Amino acid sequence: MSVAMNLVLHVWRQKNASAPGRFASYEAKSVSPDMSFLEMLDVVNEELTRKGDDPIAFDHDCREGICGTCSVVVNGRPHGPRTRTTACQLHMRSFRDGDTLVIEPWRAGAFPVIKDLVVDRSAFDAIIAAGGFVSVATGSAPDGNAIPVPKQDAESAMDAAACIGCGACVAVCPNASAMLFTGAKVSQLALLPQGQPERAIRVRRMVAAMDAAGFGGCTNHGECESACPKGISLDVIARMNRDFLKATLLGVEARPGGDGAS
Repeated sequence: MSVAMNLVLHVWRQKNASAPGRFASYEAKSVSPDMSFLEMLDVVNEELTRKGDDPIAFDHDCREGICGTCSVVVNGRPHGPRTRTTACQLHMRSFRDGDTLVIEPWRAGAFPVIKDLVVDRSAFDAIIAAGGFVSVATGSAPDGNAIPVPKQDAESAMDAAACIGCGACVAVCPNASAMLFTGAKVSQLALLPQGQPERAIRVRRMVAAMDAAGFGGCTNHGECESACPKGISLDVIARMNRDFLKATLLGVEARPGGDGAS
């Protein structure tokens, strides 16, 4: 039988991006080890609501580890202590009775705090909008075997496409770099035949959008790979850098409508 735990939570509370924030302490009592981390926060919020206090704001959606919205830092680690595990899939049996948990939002200038543990990650949307797509004619679905793709390329593209855009890579990086995210989104298309016509302009535009959002540069700490809940490899950054250098040498400009050489 699972034994209930009692925990002490130090949670970051902040009304909005411009308001000063602070840590507030709460007791999480009779926590089941089989609860997920977000279910534990639900229980704490129920108690706060009963007392008439403002519940802790945190982000969530699918709670199945595939949407990336459960973005919290637990004891200095994005998504908590378990590797390749999102916060919604983190179970309380990963902690022990009497533990103290420090819970914070993502810390990055490009991810301003909306409230408490919720941050605005629309900067990622801007990067995708800049080039994370292929321009193809619409109509009926083509035959899946009409365009041959080498097995290794297909597998590498799928590995890159596993990125859920949670932002853990940004939160853990000392520079708040979004290179792993952007590299993954560039790679998943650069490895496929459908992505080749816009390959050069895509990388220029997406990198430009990343820089414009205020993310830091990559200095090869490698923390992003270790914190990524989907295990995205640093290889995607190397591929993006090669594509970016080639596009730059070819004179491709990252400007609206600039799909040719300058």
